[in-house]
Amino acid sequence: MELFQYLPQVLSGWNLTILIAGTVVGLLLGATPGLSPTMAVALLIPFTFQMDATSGLILLGVLYTATVAGGAVSAILVNIPGAPANIATMLDGHPMAKKGRATEALHYCFISSGVGGVIGVLVLIFFTPLLAGFALRFGPSELFWIAILGITVIGSLGSTSVLKGLLAGAVGIWIALIGFNPVAGTERFVFTEHLQGGVTIIPALIGLFAIPQVFQMVEDARRGRGGEAFGMEQRPIWTSVVYNLSKVRALGIGSVIGTLVGLIPGAGGQIAGLIAYDQNKRFSRNPDAFGKGEPEGVITSESANNSMVGASLVPMLSLGIPGSPTAAVLLGGLLIQGLFPGPDLFTQHASVAWTFMGALLISQVLLVVFGLYISRFSKYVIRIPKHHMAAAVAILAVFGTYSVQNSVSDVIIMMTMGCAMYFAMRFGFGPGPVVLGIILGPIAETNFLQGQMLGQAMGGTFQYFFAGGINQLLIALCVLSIGYSIVTEFKVRARHRRQSTERTVEVKS
Repeated sequence: MELFQYLPQVLSGWNLTILIAGTVVGLLLGATPGLSPTMAVALLIPFTFQMDATSGLILLGVLYTATVAGGAVSAILVNIPGAPANIATMLDGHPMAKKGRATEALHYCFISSGVGGVIGVLVLIFFTPLLAGFALRFGPSELFWIAILGITVIGSLGSTSVLKGLLAGAVGIWIALIGFNPVAGTERFVFTEHLQGGVTIIPALIGLFAIPQVFQMVEDARRGRGGEAFGMEQRPIWTSVVYNLSKVRALGIGSVIGTLVGLIPGAGGQIAGLIAYDQNKRFSRNPDAFGKGEPEGVITSESANNSMVGASLVPMLSLGIPGSPTAAVLLGGLLIQGLFPGPDLFTQHASVAWTFMGALLISQVLLVVFGLYISRFSKYVIRIPKHHMAAAVAILAVFGTYSVQNSVSDVIIMMTMGCAMYFAMRFGFGPGPVVLGIILGPIAETNFLQGQMLGQAMGGTFQYFFAGGINQLLIALCVLSIGYSIVTEFKVRARHRRQSTERTVEVKS
């Protein structure tokens, strides 16, 4: 097989140095709130100009996978996702840390990332032609229903009820509509000049997650609850490895969904993590434990967002269609080197392609090793006094937001959304549904408008969106998802009423 033929090139001195350095730098950048994988890869593309094509692609590819995993560190320790892909990890990772299980959560994060990453890269290596052909079958109508399916997940993410989750998601979709209509070019909901460019994901992500946390830290410090919020326990790595690998269902759901989402152009790790998290919760025997510190939540989320990485490169390398926003930036790095996706990449430039994929496979092992090592020193992060941490996070939030487009408007939007979210959280609303709405809103709208034009040209919009096996399967999944959320909500309310009645009877007796 070609991979083994070019493996010695991966382990050569210069490429191995880039492999190690890229993994460590990626983990550190990923752990920094606001520095998303897309931004990290984009920032380092200029450094590849003086490298040969193979070394440059290795650096960008390794950085991609390491930043996705590294983003879980801040998600678990300070409740701020280092990248959009780590939103689902935060739902159970931070509650685990607050229960004194921070080390355990970090272990599960990096072990699961390694497992999911290996599966994603193996899919990239063995199934590129087959899966690339499958990805081509997804047109605007299929992508629209994929977005709707993701929206139906909103009701069970981070809110105290399905209704509040859906309402928060609707607000997110409305925020995504601010700016210019992608087809007509007209302005919508632009109340001030700061909104003319719309609301992009980085200001929204930092504002919704970081700023409420800053306010909470300041409030805790003012009330004398500063200092260490939770302890870093001593936990043998081998114990975490055995437990992690025993959760076959969580790893399987995360890896499979991450792979499938990665193959769909434009989706991304955040969608993979959220959908995998929701599906694992539905299959769990104890779904109420999710969101309260359930290890399977961390395991399935991290295996999903890292398996997405390798799969997202399948359509990119074979068809030139990136499977995620970061893969789109990586495609730019590929073109800068004078390489073009397609069959020629694996014939005329086989050395570059196979060395690159071999490096991605080895990087998953390095990611686990360095990630577990870094997790030993995470205790120093949580020992920082709350007021110092609040100031540091606020500075990083402003810096990370401004650095995306060098725009003061983005900073104003970030602060406004953060303040609004801080007060909304007091009424049981969560930031997760809002962010998911912002992410999926443009995908649903763009593909609906494109599908509408195609449908009119093909004789009927209704027929275009509702005909075809893939469309009908996705529609059925949407209906099942909504129905399941409603049934679950009624079950939870009935159980709470029953428990309340039992407590009342006990008090009276």
